[in-house]
Amino acid sequence: MLRLNLSTEPQWLDLGHGVRLLVEPLTTAIMLAARSDPSIVAAATDAETSASNDDLARIVAKAVARIVVRDWEGVGDEDGEPMAISHDGIDALLEIWPIFEAFQTKYIAGGLILDAEKNA
Repeated sequence: MLRLNLSTEPQWLDLGHGVRLLVEPLTTAIMLAARSDPSIVAAATDAETSASNDDLARIVAKAVARIVVRDWEGVGDEDGEPMAISHDGIDALLEIWPIFEAFQTKYIAGGLILDAEKNA
């Protein structure tokens, strides 16, 4: 049974290590918007680089995060001072393996698992 969460309100996503992201619900509109992100378009069309599945997962996660993340907690600069949210900051945060893996598992995977099930 498919369970629908009809809430359109952002919710906090705990990524561990004291990091939380306030994210919009993952919707079709968000995934379609992410598809048109220049980094995804470049990776998909550049035959010379032929990005691996891992590279594509990283690129998609960053594109989605730049769209859905509204706030964060537990992210600081090199001096430990709280850091203002920015696209560069989101990209840097998702370069940290455990944070990327948690974002993939807890946020993006739900949509991808459902998509895979319909293709089975």
